[in-house]
Amino acid sequence: MSSLLQLSDVANRLPNEDAEIFRDRVADLLNRKSRGFPGAQPVSFSQKHYQELQRADYYLCEKTDGIRCLLYLTYVVNQDGSRNEACFLIDRKNDFYHIDNPHFHFPLPDSKDPSSYHVETLLDGELVLDVYPSRPSIKRYLVFDCLALDGQSLLQKTLDKRIGAVKVRVIQPQQALFQKYPQEVEEQPFEVTTKDLQKAYGIEMMFRDVLPGLPHGNDGLVFTCRTSEYTVGTDRHIIKWKPPAENTIDFRLQVGEFPRLSTNGHGMSNGDADHDDYDYDACPELLLLVNHGKEGHRVFAPLHVTNDEWESMKSLHQMIDHRIIECYKDAQHRWRYKREKDGTPRFRDDKLDANHISTVESVLESIDDAVSEQDLLRLSAEIRGAWKRREQAEKQAEAEQKARWEREEDERKRRAGGSKDGPPAAEAKK
Repeated sequence: MSSLLQLSDVANRLPNEDAEIFRDRVADLLNRKSRGFPGAQPVSFSQKHYQELQRADYYLCEKTDGIRCLLYLTYVVNQDGSRNEACFLIDRKNDFYHIDNPHFHFPLPDSKDPSSYHVETLLDGELVLDVYPSRPSIKRYLVFDCLALDGQSLLQKTLDKRIGAVKVRVIQPQQALFQKYPQEVEEQPFEVTTKDLQKAYGIEMMFRDVLPGLPHGNDGLVFTCRTSEYTVGTDRHIIKWKPPAENTIDFRLQVGEFPRLSTNGHGMSNGDADHDDYDYDACPELLLLVNHGKEGHRVFAPLHVTNDEWESMKSLHQMIDHRIIECYKDAQHRWRYKREKDGTPRFRDDKLDANHISTVESVLESIDDAVSEQDLLRLSAEIRGAWKRREQAEKQAEAEQKARWEREEDERKRRAGGSKDGPPAAEAKK
């Protein structure tokens, strides 16, 4: 998650009792019993995915280092019973943030009324801050999927159909509105656009052309199956690849016991010291916990910190116990926290829980079975070959189907024409 931008920069968090109303609405919209966060979660790339990327069509995009959130387009009911357009961002904690801006508007396609708006529409994407060297930064919401559109669940649709619907029915009508009323652009809290998707074999282009020119942070690639449905929770058809150094796990940090103060001048504790006489300036025991579902969070490993890293943590002057912290495994197989630019830990305050143990095992598999950039580049030719073979087979099947329909149509016309000429000669002589 980018440390440069927070959802509170563009929207106001709803009190929990108000958010409950909209959690119920979203659950009903998707026909779900659970009112938890409905977003999909990827699995980590390992060598077993080589065959998967050749088995089916996958789209490729850069893995943005932004804030993952859903954009919910809906309405609120006024006291007099009338309705107003309302837009919310939903974070991974399932907190709702109201975008209190009357200019943030998504008109319906083909409507003559510019004040018409989408309802019960749920988009999936990331909020990022695009930074440029010679012009102002731009906040953008990059859409990469759609769960529902105007009250209709799209969970069962394929990815290409879902993204196509977003472009035609949501993005293009808003862009047309901006062309007609260009002054509205400056009033937007952030820009909304679809994320660029490439065919999975465009790996070389991604590394060579796309990633170096990005105006926002990036920590890898994402492969998503073109023909798969949208899966709430872990989706094995969404595969994230990170450089080995970026393969991280989100743990819950638990602060343990602090070391006792040394009181006898020889670096050893005084036996008469009070049992509460701890050195709260020194680094305590720091434990990393993972999520085991109904069994709660369990200790997984210690967090290794140097003296300088502990000083950086203290410099925050913040509570660190039980926060979610992003960590990586170093060359000595020790778990270290991922650093922000100022050297402090990257806390994932956008997340309520640590990674589930199944996710942890997936990431560990990726670490132990690391796939490098060069491995991906070598694989791209095989992915392209498999894609083209499927493409050719589909064209051939379509041609054969068309020829079969034409033969059936010709036969139908022949039979229909024969019946108009009267009965056969043998019948006529009777």
